[in-house]
Amino acid sequence: MTEVPTVVDALGRELRFPAPPERIVSLVPSLTETLFSLGVGNRVAGVTKFCVHPADGVRGLCVVGGTKNPDVERVLALCPDLVVANVEENRKRDVERLIDAGVPVFVTYARSVREAVREIAALGVIARREPEAGEIAGEINSALARARERRAATSPRVVALVWKEPYMAVGGDAFAHDLLVQCGAENPLAGAERRYPRLDERELERLAPDVILLPTEPYAFGERDRQELLCLDCPAAREARIHVVEGELLSWYGPRIARALDLFSELLGAASRAGAVPE
Repeated sequence: MTEVPTVVDALGRELRFPAPPERIVSLVPSLTETLFSLGVGNRVAGVTKFCVHPADGVRGLCVVGGTKNPDVERVLALCPDLVVANVEENRKRDVERLIDAGVPVFVTYARSVREAVREIAALGVIARREPEAGEIAGEINSALARARERRAATSPRVVALVWKEPYMAVGGDAFAHDLLVQCGAENPLAGAERRYPRLDERELERLAPDVILLPTEPYAFGERDRQELLCLDCPAAREARIHVVEGELLSWYGPRIARALDLFSELLGAASRAGAVPE
């Protein structure tokens, strides 16, 4: 007798999939991209309006609303045999409505690179795409090894902003925090009570960051924002180490992680070599 694949999701629920799902609705943009990378894009029946990658793959798919306000009735009308959701990106009540309707919902909540790899592996099990998931995991593990090799003796202090008016930054309990730590960063907000603490410019100065990152999503930081922050009295501003970066690389799990590790470890390594932190 063939063993039925079983996975445990972020809510601690054991989910069994006697057959691979054929109609998937993804409420998580990064995991929509992951599903296509696993080779099951043809099974994706519905996505959110923020699921924009891969562009050719998601074009023409049924849009069920946003991540925070999906149309649950529209999701149910698609007759999904799998919905992919996330604790942070989706509302608890929407997930509960889908579960109560009898829909298999795989809930994710990766707050570290290792947890993201485990969730990719779980999706591979669910979709019967274990080799493809293993390939993505292998690329990430190789990038982690390269990041370790690039680490400087002393870690640069890095603040990654995610919002403006007010400024909000990555705290310690977030995927982006672990990603940057793996690349050699010290997050001065690691001990903050909030996952994404609010800051004003004076507080930013007091943190004395060596590097400030301005991702292009969820807030669309750009060159104008970078120029404004160059007026701050902190090492990052004085040494012009304020960088606008691709937002998906900082916060999306999935096939982008390996490239993100390479990019940020090189960026932070360059800052250290240039003297952002004392050797």
